[in-house]
Amino acid sequence: MIHLFLNALAASAGAGLTYVRNIVPKISARVDVRATIALMPSLRQEFQESSNVAFVELEATGTANRFWKEQRLLPKMIRDAAADVLISTGNFALRKSPVPQILLSGNSLYTSADFSRDVWARHDYSAWLDTRIKAFFAKRSVLWTDVTVAPSRAFADVLHQWTGREVASIYHGFNREQFFRDVAPLPSNVQEKIDAADGSLKLIFVSHYNYYRNFETLLRALPLLREKIPQRKVKLFLTCKLQSDQNPGSYKAECASALVRKLDIADSVVELGSIPYHQLHHVYRSADIYVTPAYAETFAHPLVEAMACDLPIVASDTPVHREICAGSAVFFERFSPEALSAQIVKVAKAPDLASELKNHGEKRSADFSWSDHLNKILAIAQRLRTESMKTR
Repeated sequence: MIHLFLNALAASAGAGLTYVRNIVPKISARVDVRATIALMPSLRQEFQESSNVAFVELEATGTANRFWKEQRLLPKMIRDAAADVLISTGNFALRKSPVPQILLSGNSLYTSADFSRDVWARHDYSAWLDTRIKAFFAKRSVLWTDVTVAPSRAFADVLHQWTGREVASIYHGFNREQFFRDVAPLPSNVQEKIDAADGSLKLIFVSHYNYYRNFETLLRALPLLREKIPQRKVKLFLTCKLQSDQNPGSYKAECASALVRKLDIADSVVELGSIPYHQLHHVYRSADIYVTPAYAETFAHPLVEAMACDLPIVASDTPVHREICAGSAVFFERFSPEALSAQIVKVAKAPDLASELKNHGEKRSADFSWSDHLNKILAIAQRLRTESMKTR
């Protein structure tokens, strides 16, 4: 039986949190695996006790603080647990791991020239510097670890070009049963906002506010849609509020809210606020088209969720989006509101095209499995363990 040490201290929001919430139950259900999992106390309460999983709680807020604690405290924790392989889930590796190490690298901002230009143009110099510093250690981490795994082939290729090291690609999964399990209705205040959009062309974008999801291009497309389809109202559902203090991270959302006022599109933008994951399927299924203008991604879980919810997709033209969607989306130049609005109109006015995209999406969503993901990670871990034992 292999014993994994899973460093999940970085799981606080977004894809990292989705990953840990899905992979821990899969590990707990295995009879051939033991695991020790380091995580934040706030996340520990989400998981039930399991005979083959032990939890180590460590308070480590902030990237710099967490990195320092990981480098200083984790080696002893790993040795005390007598683990065979370390899996680092948060983009940064342990510099001197006492056991073979698998790094899960999934942050495209460290390699994105678009993001660097974006934050510089916004005069957010602290974000620019913070990303450059993190990028240095993320690149070093690929060199420190035994195997680096990316969640898509497209991002694995980017990491390979960036570091010169071979990078494996293993898709993240999708738990269809869990995603659709909760049939409880949405809160009344949210449902009322959705119901008020009846008869409109309803677009949905699932994300908290940040720069790399490129909200501004999507907002600029809305007045163009009014011109192209004047006979029909357009409503854009956002699963966030365009207020900085209502979103994780230090991104300044006021520029987006100011753009809404400048474009006079407040009646078209419906800020639903954060929706619990177990209720997201209600929101997806209330829309007509899923739209994502993001210019930096490594996997994009909402795309898989949208496909599973039978939505056609209009996505920015990036290698990751093309790989994950695989025939279930139409694409547009990522910074062009004109191209985005044209593709939305194309899908909205062509029922056959929309139906074709939905059919492709339904089939494609079945290609993503957390069980398959874990099996492939375990295969790498077993190989590293065997190689390590041979050298002792």
